[in-house]
Amino acid sequence: MAGSPPVVRDDRILSYTKGLAWFIAPFLIVAFVILYPFPDQTHRLFAWTIKPTMTPMVLASAYLGGFYFFIRVPREHRWAPAKTGFLSVALFASLLGVATLLHWDKFNHGHVAFWLWAALYFAAPFLVLGAWLANNRVATPPTAGEQRLAGATRWIIGLTGLAALVTGVVMFLAPTQVIPVWPWLLTPLTCRVLGAIFCLGSAGLGVFADPRWITVRLMLQVEMIMIGLILIAAVRARAEFFTDRPLTWLTLAGFIVVLAGSARLWYSQRGTEQRGTEERGPSRSRS
Repeated sequence: MAGSPPVVRDDRILSYTKGLAWFIAPFLIVAFVILYPFPDQTHRLFAWTIKPTMTPMVLASAYLGGFYFFIRVPREHRWAPAKTGFLSVALFASLLGVATLLHWDKFNHGHVAFWLWAALYFAAPFLVLGAWLANNRVATPPTAGEQRLAGATRWIIGLTGLAALVTGVVMFLAPTQVIPVWPWLLTPLTCRVLGAIFCLGSAGLGVFADPRWITVRLMLQVEMIMIGLILIAAVRARAEFFTDRPLTWLTLAGFIVVLAGSARLWYSQRGTEQRGTEERGPSRSRS
C-alpha cells in the first residue's frame, strides 16, 4: 500500500487559510463600523452594553486591525508574514470565548449581535488554530539571503510582545486588581476583553523563533493601525480618563512610544528591503 504523498514545503498559503480569512473579515469590519463611530450605542447595536465609550473604541480598533490582517492574508505570496498573527488571533478568540462564558448574564441575549458574537468566538479558536497547524506543514525555514532584524531590534520587539502578553494575562485573570488603577472605568468583563486585546501583542514573541523581517512586516502594519485608532479614541473620550492615576499617563506614553518606534522600524526596514530588491534585479538580468 502506497504511503501518503510527501508534503511540499513551498511556504504557500493554503486555500483553507485564504477562505477562512475571507470568511472572518466581514464580521470584523461590521463590528468596527458599529463600535468606533457609535460607541455610545452598544445597548442597541452590539452583543452587550459597554460603558464608557473608550472601551468599545479600543475593541473596534482591534477589529479594524484584524480586518486589515485577514484581507491581506489571501494576497500574500508566502505563509511567513501571517503565521504569528494566526497564533495571536487564536489566543484572542479563545479568551473572548472564555470571557463570554464567565459573564454570560451580561450579554444582550435577545440581540442577533450576541449570537453572532458567541458563534464566532466559540468556533474561531479551533478554525484559526487549525489553519495555523495545516499551513505550518508547508512552511519553509529561513534561507541565508533573507533580510533579518538586528539583534537589538529583535529583542525590543520580542520583549514588547512579552510585556503585552503579561499585561493581557494579568487583566484577564485578575480584573479586580486592575480595575482600581486602570486609566478609565472598567468592569470585570471589559477588563478581560481588554486583556484579550493586549494578548494580540504576543505576535511579537515570534521574532525569537524567526527573526526575519518578513515575519514582522504585516503585523507591524496591523499594530500601527490599532494603536493609531486607540490614540484617536483617547482624544475623543478624553473626559472619561482618570487623570490622577499614574497608569493613565504611562499607558498613553507607552502607546505613543510604540507607535513612533514601529513607524521608524517600518520605514528603515522597508528602505533596506527595497534597496535589496533593486540590487538583486540587475544581478538576475546579468546572469
